[in-house]
Amino acid sequence: MGLLIYAVVLLALFGAIPLRAEEQLQQLSTKECENLGFTGLALCSDCNTFAEYVKDQELVSDCRKCCTEDSDDGISKVIYSGAILEVCMRKLVFYPEIVGFIEEEKDKFPSVKIQYSFNSPPKLIMLDDDGEQKETIRIDNWKSEHILQYLKGKVKPTSDS
Repeated sequence: MGLLIYAVVLLALFGAIPLRAEEQLQQLSTKECENLGFTGLALCSDCNTFAEYVKDQELVSDCRKCCTEDSDDGISKVIYSGAILEVCMRKLVFYPEIVGFIEEEKDKFPSVKIQYSFNSPPKLIMLDDDGEQKETIRIDNWKSEHILQYLKGKVKPTSDS
């Protein structure tokens, strides 16, 4: 009997037996999502894009627990005027992908500023037209190309590029 329960659990985990929707996508609290680094992935379509780059199903599942469903009312995704990439200068040695982005890709985004803040984990602070902070996204484990892709989709292009 124990083996049967084990098999059912495995099948449910791998998607062969669908779980009830509330079990599949139990929403996490804002604090839990922030601790996981998903505060900026507000729309579930962002999680789908995230899944194309990150093949860790547990991470994608966490993303889906922190997202909100996209609306079908014709309103486009939020586009920001700029961003601040904040990181502790002393911790940069632990984030070679972020260093790579700063050195090789940052110039493509004149409206993205680098801010060094003591003991700050790497994060993107998204800004509105007035320069006010609207979202903060932890990017500890992001690859340089993921930062590039995210900014291409979320930051207004500048007129001189």
